[in-house]
Amino acid sequence: MMCIMLCRAAANTEVDLTFYSCAMNEFIFDVKNIRKDFPILSQEIYGKPLVYLDNAATTQKPLSVIRKIEEVYSTINANIHRGVHRLSQLATESHEEARKTVQNYIGAASSKEIIFTRGATESINLIAASFCRSQCKPGDEIILTTMEHHANIIPWQIQQDITGIELKIVPLTEAGEIRLEDVEELISSRTKLISLTHVSNVLGTINPIEELIRLGHNYNIPVLIDAAQSIQHISIDVQALDCDFMVFSSHKMYGPTGVGVLYGKETWLDKLPPYQGGGEMIAHVTFAKTTFNELPFKFEAGTPDYVGTTALGEAIRYIKNIGLDNIRHYETHLLQYATKKLLQIENMQIIGTSERKSSVISFLIKGIHPYDMGMLLDRLGIAVRTGHHCAQPLMDALGIEGTLRASFAFYNTEKEIDILAEGIERVVKMF
Repeated sequence: MMCIMLCRAAANTEVDLTFYSCAMNEFIFDVKNIRKDFPILSQEIYGKPLVYLDNAATTQKPLSVIRKIEEVYSTINANIHRGVHRLSQLATESHEEARKTVQNYIGAASSKEIIFTRGATESINLIAASFCRSQCKPGDEIILTTMEHHANIIPWQIQQDITGIELKIVPLTEAGEIRLEDVEELISSRTKLISLTHVSNVLGTINPIEELIRLGHNYNIPVLIDAAQSIQHISIDVQALDCDFMVFSSHKMYGPTGVGVLYGKETWLDKLPPYQGGGEMIAHVTFAKTTFNELPFKFEAGTPDYVGTTALGEAIRYIKNIGLDNIRHYETHLLQYATKKLLQIENMQIIGTSERKSSVISFLIKGIHPYDMGMLLDRLGIAVRTGHHCAQPLMDALGIEGTLRASFAFYNTEKEIDILAEGIERVVKMF
Protein backbone atom coordinates (compact mmCIF):
# COMPACT_ATOMS: atom_id res chain seq x y z
CA MET A 1 0.00 0.00 0.00
CA MET A 2 1.20 3.49 -0.75
CA CYS A 3 1.87 5.81 2.18
CA ILE A 4 1.34 9.54 1.86
CA MET A 5 3.48 12.29 3.30
CA LEU A 6 2.47 15.92 2.86
CA CYS A 7 5.07 18.66 3.22
CA ARG A 8 4.33 22.39 3.25
CA ALA A 9 6.52 24.60 1.10
CA ALA A 10 7.83 27.47 3.18
CA ALA A 11 7.45 30.12 0.52
CA ASN A 12 3.77 29.69 -0.25
CA THR A 13 0.63 27.72 0.52
CA GLU A 14 1.12 25.09 -2.17
CA VAL A 15 1.14 21.48 -0.99
CA ASP A 16 4.14 19.44 -2.11
CA LEU A 17 3.17 15.78 -2.32
CA THR A 18 5.79 13.07 -1.84
CA PHE A 19 4.82 9.41 -2.16
CA TYR A 20 6.88 6.51 -0.95
CA SER A 21 6.31 2.79 -0.51
CA CYS A 22 5.62 1.45 2.94
CA ALA A 23 5.63 -2.18 4.04
CA MET A 24 3.01 -1.55 6.73
CA ASN A 25 -0.66 -1.52 5.80
CA GLU A 26 -1.30 1.98 7.04
CA PHE A 27 -1.35 5.53 5.75
CA ILE A 28 1.01 8.21 6.95
CA PHE A 29 -0.61 11.58 6.37
CA ASP A 30 1.09 14.55 8.00
CA VAL A 31 -1.69 17.03 8.79
CA LYS A 32 0.35 19.24 11.11
CA ASN A 33 1.15 21.84 8.47
CA ILE A 34 -2.29 21.63 6.89
CA ARG A 35 -3.89 22.43 10.25
CA LYS A 36 -1.87 25.67 10.33
CA ASP A 37 -3.98 26.83 7.38
CA PHE A 38 -7.12 26.60 9.56
CA PRO A 39 -6.73 29.10 12.41
CA ILE A 40 -10.01 28.14 14.10
CA LEU A 41 -8.62 24.68 14.90
CA SER A 42 -5.97 26.06 17.25
CA GLN A 43 -8.40 27.59 19.74
CA GLU A 44 -9.69 26.19 23.02
CA ILE A 45 -13.29 25.53 24.07
CA TYR A 46 -13.95 25.62 27.84
CA GLY A 47 -10.20 25.42 28.34
CA LYS A 48 -9.86 22.30 26.17
CA PRO A 49 -8.33 22.06 22.68
CA LEU A 50 -11.08 22.21 20.07
CA VAL A 51 -11.82 18.83 18.49
CA TYR A 52 -14.01 19.74 15.54
CA LEU A 53 -15.90 16.68 14.24
CA ASP A 54 -18.94 18.36 12.68
CA ASN A 55 -17.64 18.60 9.13
CA ALA A 56 -20.75 17.13 7.53
CA ALA A 57 -22.62 20.21 8.77
CA THR A 58 -19.96 22.66 7.62
CA THR A 59 -16.21 22.59 7.10
CA GLN A 60 -13.71 25.10 8.42
CA LYS A 61 -12.09 27.59 6.05
CA PRO A 62 -8.39 27.79 5.15
CA LEU A 63 -6.58 31.10 5.36
CA SER A 64 -6.35 31.32 1.57
CA VAL A 65 -10.17 31.38 1.35
CA ILE A 66 -10.51 33.89 4.18
CA ARG A 67 -7.91 36.14 2.57
CA LYS A 68 -9.56 35.85 -0.84
CA ILE A 69 -12.82 37.24 0.62
CA GLU A 70 -10.88 40.15 2.15
CA GLU A 71 -9.00 40.71 -1.10
CA VAL A 72 -12.15 40.98 -3.22
CA TYR A 73 -13.85 43.39 -0.84
CA SER A 74 -10.64 45.42 -0.49
CA THR A 75 -9.61 45.67 -4.13
CA ILE A 76 -12.27 44.87 -6.77
CA ASN A 77 -15.67 45.09 -5.09
CA ALA A 78 -18.29 46.23 -7.63
CA ASN A 79 -21.52 44.83 -9.02
CA ILE A 80 -20.83 42.44 -11.86
CA HIS A 81 -22.00 42.14 -15.50
CA ARG A 82 -23.56 45.60 -15.45
CA GLY A 83 -20.75 48.12 -15.33
CA VAL A 84 -18.33 49.47 -17.93
CA HIS A 85 -15.91 50.71 -15.27
CA ARG A 86 -12.75 48.81 -14.35
CA LEU A 87 -13.80 47.48 -10.95
CA SER A 88 -16.97 45.97 -12.38
CA GLN A 89 -14.98 44.32 -15.15
CA LEU A 90 -12.48 42.84 -12.68
CA ALA A 91 -15.21 41.55 -10.35
CA THR A 92 -17.03 40.04 -13.33
CA GLU A 93 -13.85 38.31 -14.52
CA SER A 94 -13.26 36.92 -11.02
CA HIS A 95 -16.82 35.60 -10.77
CA GLU A 96 -16.77 33.99 -14.22
CA GLU A 97 -13.33 32.49 -13.60
CA ALA A 98 -14.79 30.81 -10.52
CA ARG A 99 -17.54 29.36 -12.74
CA LYS A 100 -14.88 27.84 -14.99
CA THR A 101 -13.04 26.50 -11.93
CA VAL A 102 -16.21 24.70 -10.84
CA GLN A 103 -16.75 23.45 -14.38
CA ASN A 104 -13.28 21.92 -14.49
CA TYR A 105 -13.57 20.50 -10.97
CA ILE A 106 -16.64 18.42 -11.85
CA GLY A 107 -15.83 17.83 -15.51
CA ALA A 108 -18.79 19.70 -17.00
CA ALA A 109 -18.86 20.17 -20.77
CA SER A 110 -19.47 23.93 -20.58
CA SER A 111 -19.45 26.75 -18.04
CA LYS A 112 -23.03 27.42 -19.21
CA GLU A 113 -23.99 24.28 -17.26
CA ILE A 114 -22.83 25.80 -13.95
CA ILE A 115 -25.55 27.78 -12.16
CA PHE A 116 -24.60 29.64 -8.99
CA THR A 117 -27.19 29.51 -6.19
CA ARG A 118 -27.26 30.09 -2.43
CA GLY A 119 -26.60 26.42 -1.68
CA ALA A 120 -27.57 22.84 -2.47
CA THR A 121 -30.99 23.50 -0.94
CA GLU A 122 -31.81 26.33 -3.34
CA SER A 123 -30.40 24.28 -6.21
CA ILE A 124 -32.88 21.46 -5.51
CA ASN A 125 -35.73 23.95 -5.04
CA LEU A 126 -34.84 25.46 -8.41
CA ILE A 127 -34.99 22.12 -10.21
CA ALA A 128 -38.12 20.97 -8.34
CA ALA A 129 -40.01 24.15 -9.25
CA SER A 130 -38.81 24.50 -12.85
CA PHE A 131 -38.92 20.80 -13.68
CA CYS A 132 -42.36 20.10 -12.22
CA ARG A 133 -43.81 23.27 -13.73
CA SER A 134 -42.72 22.35 -17.24
CA GLN A 135 -42.34 18.56 -17.31
CA CYS A 136 -44.97 17.15 -14.94
CA LYS A 137 -48.71 16.77 -14.76
CA PRO A 138 -50.93 15.45 -11.95
CA GLY A 139 -50.14 11.83 -11.17
CA ASP A 140 -46.58 11.93 -12.49
CA GLU A 141 -44.00 10.47 -10.14
CA ILE A 142 -40.68 11.49 -8.60
CA ILE A 143 -38.54 8.77 -6.99
CA LEU A 144 -36.63 9.60 -3.78
CA THR A 145 -34.91 7.39 -1.19
CA THR A 146 -35.51 6.91 2.52
CA MET A 147 -32.09 8.39 3.35
CA GLU A 148 -32.67 11.82 1.79
CA HIS A 149 -31.93 15.09 3.57
CA HIS A 150 -34.98 17.29 4.08
CA ALA A 151 -33.62 19.53 1.30
CA ASN A 152 -34.32 16.70 -1.15
CA ILE A 153 -37.77 15.94 0.26
CA ILE A 154 -39.60 19.15 1.09
CA PRO A 155 -39.16 20.90 -2.31
CA TRP A 156 -40.84 17.90 -3.95
CA GLN A 157 -43.61 17.89 -1.35
CA ILE A 158 -44.25 21.55 -2.13
CA GLN A 159 -44.54 20.65 -5.80
CA GLN A 160 -46.80 17.77 -4.84
CA ASP A 161 -49.25 20.33 -3.46
CA ILE A 162 -48.85 22.66 -6.45
CA THR A 163 -48.73 20.29 -9.41
CA GLY A 164 -50.22 17.04 -8.10
CA ILE A 165 -47.13 14.89 -8.56
CA GLU A 166 -46.66 11.77 -6.44
CA LEU A 167 -43.54 10.71 -4.52
CA LYS A 168 -42.23 7.15 -4.55
CA ILE A 169 -39.73 6.25 -1.82
CA VAL A 170 -36.98 3.63 -2.14
CA PRO A 171 -36.53 1.55 1.06
CA LEU A 172 -33.17 0.72 2.62
CA THR A 173 -31.52 -2.53 3.62
CA GLU A 174 -30.51 -3.19 7.25
CA ALA A 175 -27.00 -1.98 6.41
CA GLY A 176 -28.44 1.31 5.15
CA GLU A 177 -28.02 0.66 1.44
CA ILE A 178 -30.11 1.02 -1.72
CA ARG A 179 -30.79 -1.99 -3.89
CA LEU A 180 -31.12 -1.41 -7.64
CA GLU A 181 -34.01 -3.85 -7.86
CA ASP A 182 -35.97 -1.81 -5.31
CA VAL A 183 -35.48 1.32 -7.41
CA GLU A 184 -36.47 -0.46 -10.61
CA GLU A 185 -39.59 -1.84 -8.95
CA LEU A 186 -40.81 1.73 -8.34
CA ILE A 187 -40.25 2.89 -11.91
CA SER A 188 -43.40 3.23 -13.99
CA SER A 189 -44.55 4.96 -17.16
CA ARG A 190 -45.31 8.00 -14.98
CA THR A 191 -41.82 8.32 -13.46
CA LYS A 192 -40.37 11.70 -14.47
CA LEU A 193 -37.23 12.00 -12.32
CA ILE A 194 -35.05 10.11 -9.83
CA SER A 195 -33.51 12.38 -7.18
CA LEU A 196 -31.11 10.95 -4.60
CA THR A 197 -28.12 11.67 -2.45
CA HIS A 198 -24.65 10.48 -3.41
CA VAL A 199 -23.58 10.09 0.24
CA SER A 200 -25.95 9.92 3.21
CA ASN A 201 -25.28 12.66 5.74
CA VAL A 202 -26.42 10.26 8.50
CA LEU A 203 -25.33 6.78 7.47
CA GLY A 204 -22.25 7.70 5.45
CA THR A 205 -23.44 5.24 2.78
CA ILE A 206 -21.97 5.89 -0.66
CA ASN A 207 -24.74 5.11 -3.10
CA PRO A 208 -24.03 3.32 -6.41
CA ILE A 209 -24.95 6.37 -8.46
CA GLU A 210 -23.26 5.12 -11.63
CA GLU A 211 -25.58 2.11 -11.76
CA LEU A 212 -28.59 4.17 -10.66
CA ILE A 213 -28.02 6.74 -13.40
CA ARG A 214 -27.73 3.98 -16.00
CA LEU A 215 -30.91 2.41 -14.66
CA GLY A 216 -32.78 5.69 -14.93
CA HIS A 217 -31.54 6.33 -18.44
CA ASN A 218 -32.57 2.83 -19.52
CA TYR A 219 -36.11 4.08 -18.93
CA ASN A 220 -35.39 7.61 -20.33
CA ILE A 221 -35.66 9.06 -16.82
CA PRO A 222 -33.33 11.94 -15.83
CA VAL A 223 -31.42 11.69 -12.56
CA LEU A 224 -30.53 14.39 -10.03
CA ILE A 225 -27.62 13.76 -7.65
CA ASP A 226 -27.31 15.57 -4.30
CA ALA A 227 -23.53 15.74 -3.94
CA ALA A 228 -23.43 17.95 -0.84
CA GLN A 229 -21.75 15.17 1.18
CA SER A 230 -19.50 13.80 -1.57
CA ILE A 231 -18.09 16.68 -3.61
CA GLN A 232 -15.38 17.40 -0.99
CA HIS A 233 -14.43 13.74 -0.50
CA ILE A 234 -14.72 11.94 -3.85
CA SER A 235 -13.59 12.75 -7.39
CA ILE A 236 -16.65 13.41 -9.55
CA ASP A 237 -16.86 13.72 -13.33
CA VAL A 238 -20.41 14.60 -14.35
CA GLN A 239 -19.84 13.69 -17.98
CA ALA A 240 -18.49 10.26 -17.06
CA LEU A 241 -21.38 9.74 -14.65
CA ASP A 242 -23.83 11.09 -17.25
CA CYS A 243 -26.05 12.57 -14.51
CA ASP A 244 -28.58 15.13 -15.67
CA PHE A 245 -28.39 17.39 -12.61
CA MET A 246 -26.06 17.68 -9.63
CA VAL A 247 -26.13 20.03 -6.64
CA PHE A 248 -23.70 20.94 -3.87
CA SER A 249 -22.80 23.68 -1.39
CA SER A 250 -19.66 25.76 -0.98
CA HIS A 251 -19.62 25.77 2.82
CA LYS A 252 -19.23 21.99 3.02
CA MET A 253 -16.13 22.07 0.81
CA TYR A 254 -14.03 24.64 2.72
CA GLY A 255 -15.62 27.62 0.97
CA PRO A 256 -17.90 30.41 2.25
CA THR A 257 -21.52 30.06 3.26
CA GLY A 258 -24.40 31.26 1.09
CA VAL A 259 -23.01 29.90 -2.19
CA GLY A 260 -24.05 26.75 -4.01
CA VAL A 261 -23.91 25.12 -7.41
CA LEU A 262 -26.45 23.56 -9.68
CA TYR A 263 -24.98 21.58 -12.56
CA GLY A 264 -27.39 20.68 -15.32
CA LYS A 265 -26.92 19.32 -18.80
CA GLU A 266 -27.30 22.21 -21.23
CA THR A 267 -30.08 20.39 -23.09
CA TRP A 268 -32.10 20.15 -19.88
CA LEU A 269 -31.42 23.68 -18.67
CA ASP A 270 -32.54 25.04 -22.04
CA LYS A 271 -35.88 23.24 -21.63
CA LEU A 272 -36.64 24.48 -18.12
CA PRO A 273 -38.26 27.85 -17.35
CA PRO A 274 -36.62 30.37 -15.00
CA TYR A 275 -37.01 29.82 -11.28
CA GLN A 276 -36.96 33.50 -10.22
CA GLY A 277 -37.40 36.78 -12.01
CA GLY A 278 -35.48 40.03 -11.76
CA GLY A 279 -32.30 41.61 -12.97
CA GLU A 280 -29.64 39.71 -14.92
CA MET A 281 -31.89 36.83 -16.03
CA ILE A 282 -33.56 38.86 -18.80
CA ALA A 283 -32.80 39.69 -22.42
CA HIS A 284 -35.55 42.29 -22.91
CA VAL A 285 -38.39 43.53 -20.71
CA THR A 286 -41.62 45.30 -21.57
CA PHE A 287 -44.90 45.38 -19.66
CA ALA A 288 -46.34 43.21 -22.41
CA LYS A 289 -43.65 40.52 -22.51
CA THR A 290 -40.21 39.55 -21.18
CA THR A 291 -37.64 37.43 -22.99
CA PHE A 292 -35.03 35.61 -20.93
CA ASN A 293 -31.26 35.63 -20.96
CA GLU A 294 -29.07 32.78 -22.20
CA LEU A 295 -27.53 30.18 -19.91
CA PRO A 296 -26.34 30.30 -17.22
CA PHE A 297 -27.81 33.73 -16.47
CA LYS A 298 -31.42 32.64 -17.08
CA PHE A 299 -31.34 31.03 -13.63
CA GLU A 300 -29.35 33.71 -11.79
CA ALA A 301 -31.78 36.51 -10.98
CA GLY A 302 -30.39 39.46 -9.04
CA THR A 303 -26.92 40.30 -7.83
CA PRO A 304 -25.04 37.07 -7.08
CA ASP A 305 -22.61 36.60 -4.22
CA TYR A 306 -19.64 37.26 -6.49
CA VAL A 307 -17.33 37.52 -3.49
CA GLY A 308 -18.47 34.10 -2.31
CA THR A 309 -18.14 32.51 -5.74
CA THR A 310 -14.60 33.82 -6.05
CA ALA A 311 -13.79 32.37 -2.62
CA LEU A 312 -15.35 29.05 -3.66
CA GLY A 313 -12.93 28.99 -6.59
CA GLU A 314 -10.09 29.47 -4.09
CA ALA A 315 -11.43 26.61 -1.93
CA ILE A 316 -11.46 24.32 -4.95
CA ARG A 317 -7.86 25.22 -5.72
CA TYR A 318 -6.95 24.40 -2.14
CA ILE A 319 -8.62 20.97 -2.39
CA LYS A 320 -6.93 20.26 -5.72
CA ASN A 321 -3.52 21.20 -4.31
CA ILE A 322 -3.88 18.44 -1.73
CA GLY A 323 -5.54 16.07 -4.18
CA LEU A 324 -8.91 14.39 -3.86
CA ASP A 325 -7.38 10.92 -4.08
CA ASN A 326 -5.07 11.74 -1.17
CA ILE A 327 -7.97 13.19 0.79
CA ARG A 328 -10.09 10.11 0.10
CA HIS A 329 -7.36 7.70 1.26
CA TYR A 330 -6.66 9.62 4.44
CA GLU A 331 -10.30 10.16 5.39
CA THR A 332 -11.00 6.48 4.77
CA HIS A 333 -8.19 5.69 7.20
CA LEU A 334 -9.75 8.04 9.77
CA LEU A 335 -13.15 6.37 9.28
CA GLN A 336 -11.70 2.90 9.79
CA TYR A 337 -9.66 3.99 12.79
CA ALA A 338 -12.65 5.71 14.41
CA THR A 339 -14.99 2.80 13.74
CA LYS A 340 -12.61 0.35 15.40
CA LYS A 341 -12.03 2.71 18.32
CA LEU A 342 -15.71 3.44 18.97
CA LEU A 343 -16.78 -0.19 18.73
CA GLN A 344 -14.58 -0.90 21.76
CA ILE A 345 -16.92 1.24 23.90
CA GLU A 346 -19.56 -0.66 25.85
CA ASN A 347 -23.13 -0.34 24.55
CA MET A 348 -21.96 1.41 21.37
CA GLN A 349 -24.28 1.13 18.38
CA ILE A 350 -23.11 2.49 15.02
CA ILE A 351 -25.96 3.43 12.70
CA GLY A 352 -25.14 2.62 9.07
CA THR A 353 -22.89 -0.34 8.32
CA SER A 354 -22.50 -0.24 4.56
CA GLU A 355 -19.19 -1.51 3.21
CA ARG A 356 -19.04 1.62 1.05
CA LYS A 357 -18.98 4.58 3.43
CA SER A 358 -17.70 8.11 3.53
CA SER A 359 -16.12 9.68 6.62
CA VAL A 360 -19.29 9.89 8.75
CA ILE A 361 -20.17 7.85 11.84
CA SER A 362 -23.60 8.13 13.46
CA PHE A 363 -23.92 6.31 16.75
CA LEU A 364 -25.90 5.79 19.94
CA ILE A 365 -24.93 4.75 23.44
CA LYS A 366 -27.58 2.63 25.15
CA GLY A 367 -29.25 4.50 28.01
CA ILE A 368 -27.87 7.95 27.12
CA HIS A 369 -29.83 10.49 25.08
CA PRO A 370 -27.80 11.90 22.15
CA TYR A 371 -28.46 15.48 23.28
CA ASP A 372 -27.09 14.78 26.77
CA MET A 373 -24.01 13.11 25.34
CA GLY A 374 -23.45 15.94 22.86
CA MET A 375 -23.75 18.63 25.54
CA LEU A 376 -21.26 16.89 27.82
CA LEU A 377 -18.81 16.25 24.99
CA ASP A 378 -19.00 19.96 24.17
CA ARG A 379 -17.77 20.74 27.70
CA LEU A 380 -14.73 18.64 26.82
CA GLY A 381 -14.10 20.73 23.70
CA ILE A 382 -15.50 18.08 21.33
CA ALA A 383 -17.87 19.31 18.62
CA VAL A 384 -20.20 16.62 17.28
CA ARG A 385 -23.69 16.91 15.84
CA THR A 386 -26.76 15.61 17.67
CA GLY A 387 -30.36 15.14 16.57
CA HIS A 388 -32.12 13.96 13.43
CA HIS A 389 -29.64 15.66 11.05
CA CYS A 390 -32.46 16.97 8.82
CA ALA A 391 -33.40 13.37 8.01
CA GLN A 392 -36.50 12.69 10.10
CA PRO A 393 -38.04 10.18 7.65
CA LEU A 394 -34.82 8.15 7.91
CA MET A 395 -34.97 8.29 11.70
CA ASP A 396 -38.59 7.11 11.56
CA ALA A 397 -37.55 4.19 9.36
CA LEU A 398 -34.77 3.32 11.83
CA GLY A 399 -37.15 3.59 14.77
CA ILE A 400 -35.04 6.18 16.61
CA GLU A 401 -35.33 9.89 17.41
CA GLY A 402 -31.80 10.85 16.48
CA THR A 403 -28.12 10.05 16.79
CA LEU A 404 -24.77 11.55 17.59
CA ARG A 405 -22.67 12.11 14.50
CA ALA A 406 -18.92 12.48 14.14
CA SER A 407 -17.81 13.53 10.66
CA PHE A 408 -14.19 13.82 9.59
CA ALA A 409 -12.18 16.06 7.28
CA PHE A 410 -8.58 15.87 6.11
CA TYR A 411 -7.45 18.18 8.93
CA ASN A 412 -8.65 15.77 11.63
CA THR A 413 -6.28 13.38 13.37
CA GLU A 414 -6.12 10.01 15.11
CA LYS A 415 -5.44 11.88 18.34
CA GLU A 416 -8.74 13.73 18.01
CA ILE A 417 -10.52 10.43 17.53
CA ASP A 418 -8.81 9.13 20.67
CA ILE A 419 -10.05 12.22 22.54
CA LEU A 420 -13.58 11.57 21.24
CA ALA A 421 -13.49 7.95 22.42
CA GLU A 422 -12.10 8.95 25.81
CA GLY A 423 -14.75 11.65 26.13
CA ILE A 424 -17.55 9.21 25.36
CA GLU A 425 -16.21 6.74 27.93
CA ARG A 426 -15.99 9.53 30.51
CA VAL A 427 -19.63 10.47 29.90
CA VAL A 428 -20.68 6.81 30.06
CA LYS A 429 -19.12 6.52 33.52
CA MET A 430 -21.11 9.56 34.65
CA PHE A 431 -24.33 7.75 33.74
